[in-house]
Amino acid sequence: MQKPQYHVFVCTSSRINGQQKGYCFSKEGVDIVQRFMEEVDERALQDTVMITNTGCFGICSSGPIVVVYPEGVWYKEVTPDDVAEIVESHFENGQKVERLEIK
Repeated sequence: MQKPQYHVFVCTSSRINGQQKGYCFSKEGVDIVQRFMEEVDERALQDTVMITNTGCFGICSSGPIVVVYPEGVWYKEVTPDDVAEIVESHFENGQKVERLEIK
């Protein structure tokens, strides 16, 4: 893979020991990662978007958290249903999804 245009970090409450438990995990963090992978594959964006699951970002009250680099955009309260909108709006059209953005 070449260097992606976007690198997406999704909190899944991953722990160093490999366990996944915590707020974002309980709020479908793993499902959000899966949906991003499916959307990226369906839209043939594998060379443009890289998806990585992460541990806690420290703002659980706003979780699940999704962070997009290189812009450093933080999205809050993301659900699996929000993923297609993020992919289309942010990655395909270059427009942040403002209703989910942490400002």
